[in-house]
Amino acid sequence: MVRGLYRARISFKVADSLAHSAPVADGSADPSRRDFIHIAAAAATLGGVAAVAWPLIDELNPAADTLALASLEYDVSKVALGQQVTISWRKQPVFIRHRTPAEIAKAKADDHVTADMKDPEPDANRVKAGHEEWLIVLASCTHLGCVPVFAQGDYGGWLCPCHGSQYDTSARIRKGPAPKNLEVPEYAFLSDTKVKIG
Repeated sequence: MVRGLYRARISFKVADSLAHSAPVADGSADPSRRDFIHIAAAAATLGGVAAVAWPLIDELNPAADTLALASLEYDVSKVALGQQVTISWRKQPVFIRHRTPAEIAKAKADDHVTADMKDPEPDANRVKAGHEEWLIVLASCTHLGCVPVFAQGDYGGWLCPCHGSQYDTSARIRKGPAPKNLEVPEYAFLSDTKVKIG
C-alpha cells in the first residue's frame, strides 16, 4: 500500500509539472506567459497615455512672450529723491522708492529695535550695497494683499489702509496684523540708473 501511495505521488508531481510547462488542453497559455502578456499590455497602455498626456502637460508651460516678461528693466533716474513709483511686474505692483538720507538713517537706526519687529531683518539685507537709497519691494501687504500707502502711520513708512498694518522706511512690519515684511523681489542694478527686476 505504501508503494502504491508513493507511485501515485510521483505521477501527480509529473502531471503537475507537465501542466505548467505545456499548453492547457483548452488552448490557453501557461501562467508565466500570461503574466508576461499582462505586463507588456500594461506597459503599452502607460506609454500610450504618456504620449497623449505629454503634449497637454507641455501646453501648461508659459509661452515665450510670458517668459520674456519674467524680468523687467526700469530706469530709476526718473524717480526723484524722496519719491516713489509703482510699476507692474508679473501682474504685481512693485514700489521703487528713492529714499532720502533721513529715511536711510532711520532705517539703519531701527535695525537695533528688533523687539518691536515681527520679522526682524537689517536694512542692509533689504537693499543692494552701493545703492542703499533705492528700496524695491512688492507693493502688497503681507496680511491680505492690499496696497499700502506711503507717509502714513507711526514709523515714517507705509500704512495698509485695509487693516492698519504699519511698515517702516525699510518696509519692515512694525505694527498691525501683517506677519511679514514687504517682500523684496530678486533684482540687480545693471548700471547706476537701470535696475532689472526678476
